[in-house]
Amino acid sequence: MSDEYDEELQDLLRRKAAEQQRRALEEQQRKAELEARKDAILRAILTPEARQRLTNVKLVKPEIAEAIENQLIALAQAGRIQAPITDDELKEILAQLTSQTKKDFKITIRERGWK
Repeated sequence: MSDEYDEELQDLLRRKAAEQQRRALEEQQRKAELEARKDAILRAILTPEARQRLTNVKLVKPEIAEAIENQLIALAQAGRIQAPITDDELKEILAQLTSQTKKDFKITIRERGWK
């Protein structure tokens, strides 16, 4: 009885592990397809120089690059982008976005009566 139970348990664990592995593979494939679609859209709406600049931004500030990519893709899908975006136009977009997200830090030093 114990051997049957152990075999069933092992079989159940193997099936569960196989299912988790299959799900992980499907998720990885889905992400790869999504990235491929994003790249295709960006290739169509950006000049090579602008794509290179966006790649450089992604290396330094991935969250800003992701925001710009999503914004550009949404505009392209809505039909609001007519011609490929040049490097200079992308620079303007980057400047606008970074000026909106830039935080001002102020350090105040208060003197205390330490002796």
